[in-house]
Amino acid sequence: MATVLLVRHGRTTANATGLLAGRTPGVALDEVGRRQARTTAERIAAVPLAAVVTSPLERCRQTARAITDAQAAPPSTRVERGITEADYGQWQGRKLADLAQEPLWRTVQSAPSAVVFPGGESMQTMQSRAVAAVRRIDAEVTAEHGAAAVWVAVSHGDIIKSLLADALGMHLDLFQRIAVGPASVSVVRYGEHRPEVVATNTDSGDLGWLAAAPAPSPDAAVGGGAGH
Repeated sequence: MATVLLVRHGRTTANATGLLAGRTPGVALDEVGRRQARTTAERIAAVPLAAVVTSPLERCRQTARAITDAQAAPPSTRVERGITEADYGQWQGRKLADLAQEPLWRTVQSAPSAVVFPGGESMQTMQSRAVAAVRRIDAEVTAEHGAAAVWVAVSHGDIIKSLLADALGMHLDLFQRIAVGPASVSVVRYGEHRPEVVATNTDSGDLGWLAAAPAPSPDAAVGGGAGH
């Protein structure tokens, strides 16, 4: 199967001020976030991308635009609602410091699978729709471009954490153990037998090796293999 780069959007004005932006329209990258997006785009620039898929929210579209602009041959781009931000309902737009005083906050930290945001969606629904979207698109990219293809999904922190938890075979209740920073890149391959998590939460380092990497083997390398 193809390789997907899970990219979180760069830092936003809401991130910098401690607000839970959710799906609030007009939340854009700040100066730091724009710089982070350019750095991530430069890291990926040496890798010919088969596609760039983005959440519909502005901060992700800005980050995706930086990635496509850095490509020698701009890839196809599309918006995918399945990887949009969680619907935090009545929590949206509030300060994280205030939300931390809510009784539900402890459940978010310790048992996310039991969380339904007031007036919003459950965290299980969030994960299910994101996993379904990414696995569907990955199969489409593989069918069209081959198993050596690389594509990008630009999304949000909790969405990417839930995708990584699924790929790692972790219960959703453990997904808070995963860190996903602004403009970070995580690398996943959905193989014939199981997903392979190649990297998580990287914000530096050369990704050019992906351009020359052969199509991944469907079998895990016993002993760890030789690497790239």
